[in-house]
Amino acid sequence: MGSASRKAGTRSKAAAKRAQRGSSNVFSMFEQSQIQEFKEAFSCIDQNRDGIITKSDLKETYSQLGKLNMKDEELDEMLKEGKGPINFTVFLALFGEKLNGTDPEESILNAFKLFDPNGTGHVNKDKFKQLLLTQADKFTPEEVEQMFAVTPIDVAGNIDYKSLCYIITHGDEKED
Repeated sequence: MGSASRKAGTRSKAAAKRAQRGSSNVFSMFEQSQIQEFKEAFSCIDQNRDGIITKSDLKETYSQLGKLNMKDEELDEMLKEGKGPINFTVFLALFGEKLNGTDPEESILNAFKLFDPNGTGHVNKDKFKQLLLTQADKFTPEEVEQMFAVTPIDVAGNIDYKSLCYIITHGDEKED
């Protein structure tokens, strides 16, 4: 076992160097305030304050959050995403990939398209209400009414979901 761990040590040093090179522009992806928040999150997770997030750091963090039975495989999966030791730069890069990889507006539009097989750009208000009241995280009738209050609905009772997605992701301009 001794020689295997030595080999792993040299490989991860090279991986760390590669990771530093590859993510030098990662800081430009975030505002300074966001970087500060990530830094705080990182130091909360880095329990032993050595600048690297390890499996024991993750395990300890989860147990503090009340999740005591984290499987080693789950933790290994998380650590594998870093492709080497997870220092702050790698941590930031992982978040950058996750946050930049998905355009929230695009994701929401794609979800609505499931209810619009003919690609009209509209979904029927009553059908949509039925879905909200009965599926997954069920909405209360009050929540549905609150949502419909800011939802662009035409005279035929169809929701213009492209406009709705814009409101969800950019806010409702009318509020000023």
